[in-house]
Amino acid sequence: MINLLQGITVILLLQLLFAVWNAAQLPKLGSGPRGKTPSKMQPMADMQVQTVSVLVPARDEAEGIAACLSSVLDCSPPAGWQAEILVLDDRSSDGTGEIAVAAGADRVRVLPGLELPAGWLGKSHACAQLAEAAGGEWLLFLDADVRLRPGALQAALAAAEQQGSGLITGFPRQITGSWLERLVVPLMGFTIISHLPVVLVRGSEDPRFVAAHGGFMLIRRDSYARCGGHAAIRGELVDDMALARAVKHAGEPVLLADITEHAEMRMYHNAAEVWNGYRKNIYAGLGRRPSLLLGILLLYVLLYVLPYAAAGYFGLTGQGQGILWSVCACAAGIAVKRTSDSAGRHPLWFCFLIPASILSLSAIAVSSWRGSYSGRGYEWKGRKYR
Repeated sequence: MINLLQGITVILLLQLLFAVWNAAQLPKLGSGPRGKTPSKMQPMADMQVQTVSVLVPARDEAEGIAACLSSVLDCSPPAGWQAEILVLDDRSSDGTGEIAVAAGADRVRVLPGLELPAGWLGKSHACAQLAEAAGGEWLLFLDADVRLRPGALQAALAAAEQQGSGLITGFPRQITGSWLERLVVPLMGFTIISHLPVVLVRGSEDPRFVAAHGGFMLIRRDSYARCGGHAAIRGELVDDMALARAVKHAGEPVLLADITEHAEMRMYHNAAEVWNGYRKNIYAGLGRRPSLLLGILLLYVLLYVLPYAAAGYFGLTGQGQGILWSVCACAAGIAVKRTSDSAGRHPLWFCFLIPASILSLSAIAVSSWRGSYSGRGYEWKGRKYR
């Protein structure tokens, strides 16, 4: 057992070195190479003003749609740009559309959603309708629970001008309330910082190296058309990752940026929402490969849970060397988690929850597999998914 703990400690220290390096590679939204902010482009008198379309799909978002639109309306686009704001009321049952109309006054256009066709999933269909109605050269798909900071559009469009085409995305700062939110939601950033080489998201044409968050997806209209848009991924449960892969398949660039200074959101508001939301996405996100799911869960439990069990055992039996190596492995795992939590601007104490986080994620992942394997599928916002 001591040899195993020594091996775990070495693996986690190597993981920590990678995570620290990887987090440093994540560019801040709107910054140029090596974090330098590019100079603002001043339009010539005869230069045509460009339009960014802010597109908000909303289904049963009565509690948050007004705050979302207020934050967007508080954003000023940079010189040479104008913004149009469209909301699609995706057949809500809680008055979302009416609230959006009132919140947006004459500055927001609210569209009624069409009935969901066969073969389409809800959010992709809503986004496709928004894209069809939009008139901008760039399309910013924004979830209704995202809140933008006043400089968000300027930073996003600075990145758009610099990149020229393709997709720009990032993970908004995650606000958490319930315990399951605190345990599970920060693991989104943990998986990216700990395992995905950020430089390869932008630097490689390989579609396996992608990460995206559907809450903030800025894409050039030409790139959107070239990759097939949401119509090309109409049946994909994890639509954000599917769209990012489609963009890469089309030969367009994908940029994963740090947007935590410019956007925040509370994805879920209670434990049931966390469970159902992640349950819907985890197994599909791994390509419905049970061996991959099992391997990841076993590895995570080995690295981040077993050292705590070993510490308890060696503590009860009074084996000093075992306690020492257990503590070393636990500390290394905490350090890895703190590195990703720091990148996501989570509180310091979240990193000490890592064993409970891994166990919670494992339970949801097993339930996600069972939902697919049994054929019962998943339910989200009143719709059934398989």
